[in-house]
Amino acid sequence: MSSPSKRREMDLMKLMMSDYKVEMVNDGMQEFFVEFRGPNESIYQGGVWKIRVELPDAYPYKSPSIGFINKIYHPNVDEMSGSVCLDVINQTWSPMFDLVNVFEVFLPQLLLYPNPSDPLNGDAAAMMMRDRPAYEQKVKEYCEKYAKPEDAGVIPEDKSSDEELSEEEDDSGDEEILGKPDP
Repeated sequence: MSSPSKRREMDLMKLMMSDYKVEMVNDGMQEFFVEFRGPNESIYQGGVWKIRVELPDAYPYKSPSIGFINKIYHPNVDEMSGSVCLDVINQTWSPMFDLVNVFEVFLPQLLLYPNPSDPLNGDAAAMMMRDRPAYEQKVKEYCEKYAKPEDAGVIPEDKSSDEELSEEEDDSGDEEILGKPDP
């Protein structure tokens, strides 16, 4: 049945066209990384995470496997493995959802509205319920320590090479190049 593979291809292209940086793991379209930024006006704002996505053979009928590569402090994310506990991905997934939904709706909602009563990180859940200011401070510390653009591994290489190119272009004497006609 070619329908799931066409859908996989279409969803991946849609994700790429939605300005998400996507890094393929191999030639197939089943495993890749996506750069994900913390939602604005949240305690995760400014954080950048590399998210591992694995699409099962039966995608979109079976949900994608989603995990954080760099650390995040959150009750519903396992601190060691990065696994995500999110009902909509794990139990109530529907073929009506696509990859853009995961990154534009589901993950931002997870970060904005953690569920400490169904934790993968018991320490984060307990701290969130017991001492909210301490929890929020620890989230911010994790963002500063583990969720900088270079920790996500995608941005700095592209950004620094672009910056280096633009600096070199400024100093390269473009006027001379422009002044010479093609032979």
